[in-house]
Amino acid sequence: MRCLTRTRPPCVSTVCADGPALTSHWLRHFIFGEVGSRPGEGCFCAPAPIVEWIARQLLSVVIPVYNERRTLGAVLTTVARSLPEVSKEIIVVDDCSTDGTREWLQANFVNGPRSGSMIDLDDNGDLVFAPAPTLPTITIRPIFHERNRGKGGGLQTAFAAISGDVLVIQDGDLEYDPADWSPMYDLIAVRQVADVVFGSRFHGRPHRSLYFHHYLGNRLISCLFSLVFNQTVTDLETCYKMMTSRVARSLRLTANDFGIEVEICAEIARQRHLRIYEIGISYFGRTYAEGKKIGWKDGLKALWYIFKFRFR
Repeated sequence: MRCLTRTRPPCVSTVCADGPALTSHWLRHFIFGEVGSRPGEGCFCAPAPIVEWIARQLLSVVIPVYNERRTLGAVLTTVARSLPEVSKEIIVVDDCSTDGTREWLQANFVNGPRSGSMIDLDDNGDLVFAPAPTLPTITIRPIFHERNRGKGGGLQTAFAAISGDVLVIQDGDLEYDPADWSPMYDLIAVRQVADVVFGSRFHGRPHRSLYFHHYLGNRLISCLFSLVFNQTVTDLETCYKMMTSRVARSLRLTANDFGIEVEICAEIARQRHLRIYEIGISYFGRTYAEGKKIGWKDGLKALWYIFKFRFR
């Protein structure tokens, strides 16, 4: 037992071998330092297994990349700093990039995966790993495709390589902010009320105003998907999909292109026992001149994929 002087949390329950059977109030108050306003009793003894269980949790971050040399370094350091209390494995799948992304990864990971507790960029734009005894470990592992397989192919490779307890998808650009992971992770790993959390760009968070046709197409596709699968999804094409590793391993993924977004949602929606949540996220979209890749043809394919994956 470890004794801390802290406001007594509202609820406490027991811990089993598979993880804590406890309420979110207690875990957030004790582990993450969110002291509430309810009067306490001064000194509270926390079961050591709960602290150890949190320390053992591993977040798998999967990042499929194709020609993201300009942004990938910043993405990796930003991801490393997110959820600082959680250990992470970051799996980067290079899909035969031609803009120097592949060479940059090979130069930074000459001997394979690298680990540290703090990750930054030096003056040359290369990764610097530093240890910190009080911080969780972060491991980055690159995987290289021998031929271009598309975003879906990259995600299939990454999903097969994960070893964490929770998985989240991150793009190799700066359109999405990993700071939005905190409430998503809370629903899955802390409160344990969700198996899957989708980040939605249409729930009132800041987002760059860009192409109306993209917005209209996404809403149409999302609405059709919700109708066909009887599962409300407001942002089908969102990158941010977080789920338990058990859910991730249950998905039968075959799409190699951007249809993977529809297929992931379809595979999840077909499992009616899964607890699915949505949460608002920010979006810092790019123009085509800035490197955006998805186009109108992908939107048309998405319409076909909705029916293909519903009735397969």
